[in-house]
Amino acid sequence: MNTTDSDMSLQVPGQSDPRRSSLCSDDGLLDDGPLWQDEGTFSSQGSFYLPDSGRLPTANKDDSSQLSAPVIKMGWLDKNPPQGALYYQRRWVKLDVDYLRYFDNDKDVYSKGIISTAFITNVTSVGELKFEVVTNNRTFIFRAESDAERNDWVTVLQDIRGRHRHSTINPGSPLVPDYQGYLELRGLRSKLYTVVASDKVFLYKNIDDYRIGVGITSIEMNVGNVKDTDRRSFDLTTPYRIFSFVAESEQLKEQWVDAMRNAIGEALSNSEVAERIWMEPSNSSCADCGAPKPEWAAINLCVVVCKRCAGEHRGLGPSISKVRSLKMDKKVWTEELIQVFLLLGNKRVNSFWAANVPPSEALTPSSCSEERRRFIANKYRQGKYRKYHLLYGNQKELNNALCINVQCSDVLETLSLIFCGADVNCSTGMTSNPSPLSLALAHSQPLQAELINHNLNTELPGSSESLPMEPEHYLPAPCVSHNGFLFKTASMVRAITERKVKDEFSRRWCMLNDGTFSYYESDKNSNPNGALKASDIVCLAVDPPEKHGYDYTFELYSESERLYLFGTDDPESHKEWVKSIAKSFIPATAEPLLRLGFERIGRLKCKEGLNLQTSKVGWFALVGSTLHVYLGGSQGEEIHLRKLNELSIQQDNEVLVLVEKGRTLYIEGERKLDFSGWCVAIQAAAGSGGDTLSQQQLTETDIPIIVHSCIGYITQCGLTSEGIYRKSGVNSRVAALCERFRRDARSVFLKEGEHQVDDVSNTLKRFFRELEEGLFTSQDSKTWLSIAANQDESMKISQYKVLLDKLPRVNKATLQALINHLYCVQRFSELNQMNLHNLAIVFGPTLFQTDGKDYTAGRAIEDLIEHYTLIFEVDEQQLKKQLDEIKVIIQVREKLNTKFPSTEPGGHFICTVYLEEKKQTAEQHVKIPGAMTAAELTYEVLDRRNIPVKEKEYWSCWEVCDKEEMERPLHYQERVLPILHSSGSDSNLLIKKHLAMEAMLVYLASKVDPSKHGMMKFREERSILGLGLSSGNFHDRYFILSFTSLRMYKDVRSNRPERDWPVKNLKVYLGIKKKLRPPTCWGLTVVYEIKKQEKPERQQWYLCCDTQSEMREWHATFLSIQYDGDVWCQDGFQQTRASRVLPDTRHGNVSLIPLRGSENEMRNSVATFSQDPLAIFRDVR
Repeated sequence: MNTTDSDMSLQVPGQSDPRRSSLCSDDGLLDDGPLWQDEGTFSSQGSFYLPDSGRLPTANKDDSSQLSAPVIKMGWLDKNPPQGALYYQRRWVKLDVDYLRYFDNDKDVYSKGIISTAFITNVTSVGELKFEVVTNNRTFIFRAESDAERNDWVTVLQDIRGRHRHSTINPGSPLVPDYQGYLELRGLRSKLYTVVASDKVFLYKNIDDYRIGVGITSIEMNVGNVKDTDRRSFDLTTPYRIFSFVAESEQLKEQWVDAMRNAIGEALSNSEVAERIWMEPSNSSCADCGAPKPEWAAINLCVVVCKRCAGEHRGLGPSISKVRSLKMDKKVWTEELIQVFLLLGNKRVNSFWAANVPPSEALTPSSCSEERRRFIANKYRQGKYRKYHLLYGNQKELNNALCINVQCSDVLETLSLIFCGADVNCSTGMTSNPSPLSLALAHSQPLQAELINHNLNTELPGSSESLPMEPEHYLPAPCVSHNGFLFKTASMVRAITERKVKDEFSRRWCMLNDGTFSYYESDKNSNPNGALKASDIVCLAVDPPEKHGYDYTFELYSESERLYLFGTDDPESHKEWVKSIAKSFIPATAEPLLRLGFERIGRLKCKEGLNLQTSKVGWFALVGSTLHVYLGGSQGEEIHLRKLNELSIQQDNEVLVLVEKGRTLYIEGERKLDFSGWCVAIQAAAGSGGDTLSQQQLTETDIPIIVHSCIGYITQCGLTSEGIYRKSGVNSRVAALCERFRRDARSVFLKEGEHQVDDVSNTLKRFFRELEEGLFTSQDSKTWLSIAANQDESMKISQYKVLLDKLPRVNKATLQALINHLYCVQRFSELNQMNLHNLAIVFGPTLFQTDGKDYTAGRAIEDLIEHYTLIFEVDEQQLKKQLDEIKVIIQVREKLNTKFPSTEPGGHFICTVYLEEKKQTAEQHVKIPGAMTAAELTYEVLDRRNIPVKEKEYWSCWEVCDKEEMERPLHYQERVLPILHSSGSDSNLLIKKHLAMEAMLVYLASKVDPSKHGMMKFREERSILGLGLSSGNFHDRYFILSFTSLRMYKDVRSNRPERDWPVKNLKVYLGIKKKLRPPTCWGLTVVYEIKKQEKPERQQWYLCCDTQSEMREWHATFLSIQYDGDVWCQDGFQQTRASRVLPDTRHGNVSLIPLRGSENEMRNSVATFSQDPLAIFRDVR
């Protein structure tokens, strides 16, 4: 029976069919043996089913992750086993281009048998309602419910047989398998021949069945997971079944596991391109027949098509249609090609290719192969349905139009010109850019270049006699025109640092026309004094009024590193010139930028995300404290500069780094002149812009950094200070600190010893007292005060909550942070003498900016603190945890008396260390002296938990980085405090056993040569400004590790190393983050650090080994060389219990700071560290 497209997705059962759910074949493929068990019972036909322990929770019924190819036909058929039995068994049968599959029922995910359509030699009707499917040495008989149904199956199968193409994932092809051999499946009496091919695993009874294309089932690895279970065993887990395999040896098991994990990586990575292409809605339907989720594309024609249409495209030949898979041809899909498909989409492309399709000739998803073949040939070989360009038939004008158009961003126009006859290899008449391809690259149009590059040898569609052939001149997009008088200074090669007075300007007649900005001595002159092409303008900066002698000025920066300053006293004229010039050089893809009241607009190169090896051209506009960005053909986005986590200039002032939550953007200084202007402007915009809350530099949670820093410092150092917030600080120091926060709050780090508690508390109060509009806003502050007089507590709380929700986002977040802090302060009033009433007296007039003559403002603040949990709907557990942490800080400070006598050496940190796993019950708050080693810390934690250290147990302290998905066992003599300094908020210390240490020690003891050499797969760290290998993949390299250095060679025959690193500067971590898609699971992350005084250098790269033992050997050799063979304490762990070595007496004392919490909390907690690694050890004065 025929089904609609909506029915042709694989339905995953909500419940398993109790009648039968095994994958056992009824064709004698398994000699009547069970494939796997279900509930430990036999079926009526003697088959074992999957046991409860092997079955996973059923997947959602709409899950189509197992669907590998569109189903052409499916339905119920009766099947006769090949042994000649007279009875028929009812089977659910599915047919796609590659396989005929049959199942126990329509709910099963895994088939009982598969027949490769590549091996079908004949399909014929036999007897009543029956038909035969014949392969080289097997015949399968099926019976339909009606003659019409039988005939339909025969027709479709014959069509498939006649038009069959060997799929790239067809296991019948001897070239496809990545790994193959016999594996035992638990519960089965014999072994199965297993084939790993691309992103699938196929099961066959034996190798002979594999060779004739008759198998049992296939497993899609995009839903799979492989896990070691025993010496020779491993599980392949899917949402529907657990396949428990047993290999013939441990070595073979590792190879099988690696092969299947590679298949999983292949499956997961393959889907990424498809998902991105489908983000354009029209790309989620075939451009030719409309079938859903097409997985193929003709990359030169810019259409996304389904598998059946892709076959017909291949029939046209690669000179007409270059067919590539979205899921398998990963290397083809560059970022630029993906952007072309996202920019155009099937809908826009079909406005050219399918502009004149008669309804009678249009395809549908159910169209037969002959119809597809005819339609696709007409559409692309003949160009029958395309929209003809006005210049069609005039070769010279077509070529000229192409050369003009590739300089802009209209890719669809370029496609139209190419496939209407423009020669992509024509001469441009320019020596520097002789071809359209070089012209596109010169004008920073990578998408145009990508389209041209894929059509350098394309055979163009045939012509039609009935079409008009009269030549017409190509009319480029309307150019911007404007003219008038402006005042101009001489052009400069350096940034303007001084005010230009009127005498330095000269009156010039200026014209903007045909993409050129020219200036003349007067409006009577015909020869310009100078000209600037719009394509050479890279930046336009609008100066603030009265910056120079003329009130309104703007600056133009050129590609040739020159700066032009123009001015006028007429604001309207100034506005019109700025608008016209911007419009002349900003591309259509970034046109929304023109509607902004920008201060600076232009073109910059940048890198971001995972694609850091090639720069993108971006269009930027700075408006206030917001940077608007258009990258390539993507949608515009906004970067709020005052909320950046980091803003810095690196690489000798050539890269501006903008770090916000979850993203880092690297803006490159392609030209120093305009780049320096961008840096100054962005840094100024990222600073505090005024005296209102919303104009402050903010944290990720919309709290002003000044508030966050002061609260954090007082929580750490001032909660036990008597009269906190009531005592005055030194006015000069408070004023200076306020000014530093006002200039750049992000650069201020409060340190104990440098900053007094009372100075910081008064800085916070002064900030709120001088805050423009106030914390409660001038509009609603009186309403807040009026509610305080209400005697009904419940009514009062409700009214406060209503007003709280009315506050602007920043005001609300700031108020909650402050009241949370004051709530914590009053909870420790027995120490600081600042109870609820005292705090209200201080903060009432401050926050409401009143004269304090009555207690109304204080009453309101007292209400907010007293009813904090109700008004702000606080999580009680989270608040309790916060208070517990504060208690720990206070207790340790009291115990250590915080400020030690100057003769007593040793500062301490309070650090959270985890035992065996990172969870709350495994937390240990440990005091870390400056001289504590990793072994001492390990024994301290084990001692607290009364865990004895047994022989051959190698307990170690590990540095674990969750973000990078890597970990490193600290050397037992390594000091812990520097590790805390260098680690971020996503890192933690973990005490656990080093399970590989015994094997590493045995290996090192057996080594004769302390060095090591061999092949590993190498990849550069992509986040370090995109340096490294161009493809971004792992590459085979030959390494030699000696006492002094690690050298990398291109191959074993190379004489000169590509890279050479000193071993002493390397840190080796176990593990590689999954998003890099390492080729094996045995990887090392290597960090190279040089602590230069002026500028530390840090690099990171990744090494992949083929086996776990190989990885251990490299890691052991690294440690042995770095620590002169002293990898583990020879006398055992007990020796480390000796009294700790006291730190150098030049080290002073340090505030007790718990290293845990959010990234912002960490930043405040390790503020002392961030400036100078030794700063925390200075004496507290």
